[in-house]
Parts: sequence; C-alpha cells; structure tokens
Amino acid sequence: MWAHTKESLEKLSPKQALEFLREGNVRFLNNLKTNRNLLKQVNQTSEGQFPFATILSCIDSRTSAELIFDQGLGDIFSIRIAGNILNDDILGSMEFACGIANSKIIVVLGHTRCGAVTGACNNLRTGHLTGLLNKISPAINKETATKVDRNGQNLTFVNNVSAINVHLTISQIRKQSNILDDLEKDGKIIIVGGLYDIETGVVSFYDN
Repeated sequence: MWAHTKESLEKLSPKQALEFLREGNVRFLNNLKTNRNLLKQVNQTSEGQFPFATILSCIDSRTSAELIFDQGLGDIFSIRIAGNILNDDILGSMEFACGIANSKIIVVLGHTRCGAVTGACNNLRTGHLTGLLNKISPAINKETATKVDRNGQNLTFVNNVSAINVHLTISQIRKQSNILDDLEKDGKIIIVGGLYDIETGVVSFYDN
C-alpha cells in the first residue's frame, strides 16, 4: 500500500477521507489488514508527509488510531491526550494539520470505559490530572438521563458522558478556531465525532 502524496491528497474530498476511515475500521474488525510495505512507506514519506486525517483520541493503550482504522505511516496526524480533551496546543496542532498540511478531516474519537471519564465521574483529584479532568465536567453536567449512581462505577453513565464529551469537544473546536470553522464552512474539511467500543472494536461515527 502506497503512502499519500501531495497530488493524491489534493484530489481527496473530506467525505472520501471519512469513507477511508470507515473502510479501515471494517478491515480491522475482520482482521483483513491492508498489505503494506512499511519500510517502503518510510522511504516514501522521508521527504514529506501528506496525512489525510487528523484524529484526536485518548491515550488509552487500546485506542491506537492507526490500528483501529488500518492506516499506515504518513496517513494520520494522531493527537492523543487522556479523555480526548481540547486545549490551545491541540487546536494549534489541528490548525497546522488542516490549514497548512491540508488534512481533510478531523475526528474526535472517544471510547467506552474511558479511564479519564471514569475519574472525572468519580470527582478524582490528584496532581496535574485534576485540571485535565475538570475539562470533562461540562459533559458530566450535560448528562441528564442518569438519575441515580452518577459515578464511575455506572458504565452506562460513563459511556454517555464519553459520547457527550465528544460532541462538546467538536463544538469547542468550531467556536475556538476561526481557521478550522472557516475551512469546514468552505467544504475543505469535515469535523466528525465517534466512539470506539473497546469490547467489539467498532467505531460508531456521529452525525454532527
């Protein structure tokens, strides 16, 4: 499998980029990995990279974007942080990826049984993690379906908060970055959310 080039990336539409990710997840689920010569891709990308997707996901060791979407070297700008939360540095990275490097899609990818979300739901307070988990609090407050057991032991509550956190992060991207918001309005990129199920391997994309 070849690495993307400047020419192939220019021809790719945002919707096609999303379809590439959908197809890759199907291959992952069926253990049908694309036949790649990774060393050749090292050589192909040695003088430049042209990733078609930018993915903000959690640091969870089970959620590697390249694996669950069956992508190779040079295909993805992978941004990883506990709880897939947003900050100015991440926004700047996204602006570079899409505004300068011409990436076609931003995916905010949460996952089930997220440890960061669980910690936030349990009101965990410890060191620098406290400030990070505070960024998940708006999603906890917005989850109104759960009336009892609103804590990290309730997996339904945790997964609901994870999904809401994805939607809120997408909203923050659009509100806080005029560059990315304009690129999306101009049809040059799309910003989508999804949730990865760590038990099945399925990525469920949201209509935003």
